Amino acid sequence: MTFRGLRQFSGLIALAVALGHSGATLAQTTSANQSWTASSQQGTPIGTINPIRTRETHTESNGRTVDWTSTESLGPDGRYVPYSDTQRESVRINDTTSRKVERTYGRNSDGRRILLQEREEETRALAGGEQSVARTTSNPDANGTMHVVQREVEDSKPLSPGVRVTNTTVLTPDVNGGLSPTMKTEQRETKANDGTVESRKSTLLPDGIGGWKLGEVRESTAKEAGSGVSSKEERVLRPDSNGRLAVVERTLSKQTQAATGEQREDVDTYSTDVPGVAGNDSLQLVQRGTTIRGASSTGVRTTTRRVEQVHPGEANSALQVTQEGIDIVRPGTSGAAQESHVILTTNPDGGLGPVWIGNGKTDNPSAVRVDTAPPTKPH
Repeated sequence: MTFRGLRQFSGLIALAVALGHSGATLAQTTSANQSWTASSQQGTPIGTINPIRTRETHTESNGRTVDWTSTESLGPDGRYVPYSDTQRESVRINDTTSRKVERTYGRNSDGRRILLQEREEETRALAGGEQSVARTTSNPDANGTMHVVQREVEDSKPLSPGVRVTNTTVLTPDVNGGLSPTMKTEQRETKANDGTVESRKSTLLPDGIGGWKLGEVRESTAKEAGSGVSSKEERVLRPDSNGRLAVVERTLSKQTQAATGEQREDVDTYSTDVPGVAGNDSLQLVQRGTTIRGASSTGVRTTTRRVEQVHPGEANSALQVTQEGIDIVRPGTSGAAQESHVILTTNPDGGLGPVWIGNGKTDNPSAVRVDTAPPTKPH
């Protein structure tokens, strides 16, 4: 399978991954040292895209966690061949410092594994509740030597009880061979006594004459309404042609949890950018996402995610279902869980048909053990 071929179904895999990580409340394991494996095979019902199979391994020991994900694609001779590998390593260096490293590998023409990218993140806890985070992304040159292509420096500190400020600077290579700042963000988060959390994040970009200009502002307000109900409103503002901030996107989300343990999340997205329609200043409902998670008394966990969108080119059209994903996890009798994923999209006659199917198994304790007890009442 070529890189282009893999990109054709990357969106489908993204939804399948989202489903796989959005199950019901999971029981927590207490073992300090643990390991598990998972494997799956995925493909299209009619074989329009080469099937793939993945294998995951997780090991955790003495404060060090390593996760491997290996992907194989079906070769022209009908046998599976290695395609890509991802390694994620997390280690606690001391009481105040931890490090995470993610390495992505591909294959060259000879089938040998080569490093394509390395991302490293180091977090330090400082005095007074302050925290610093340094992130670097490195890519290989033509000779395979790794070079930093992006560095991100983040500093966070409390200003007062319930108020925290985070400043981030992104640096990329410049013409002199060094790194220069190309983006800054300033975020202020406030937590009220009633549980409301308000956030305002400003993004600054170079103005071309040695200074900075405001490129975007993101505001959000999250509230707990009690009885298993919470909501969040997010707004994206950008400068208009006159330099004044204007709302270009608004997202409303609501999460509810029933006494039976079923969880539901509804997300409505309003935007001035309607597909196929010339932009204007008015916000219009362009997408609705609904996710429902539930677990039966026997431990079977089901997650359903539905996406509704406006018809391209028709600003005032009603929302129509464009994609649906269904994920089912069934605890097995031998300490492993069986997983199945299916993604459906709109077909030419307007109905939904399967375009991506996956099946697998895992002995991950968090997937095998499911807490089906009703949620506790809020205090």
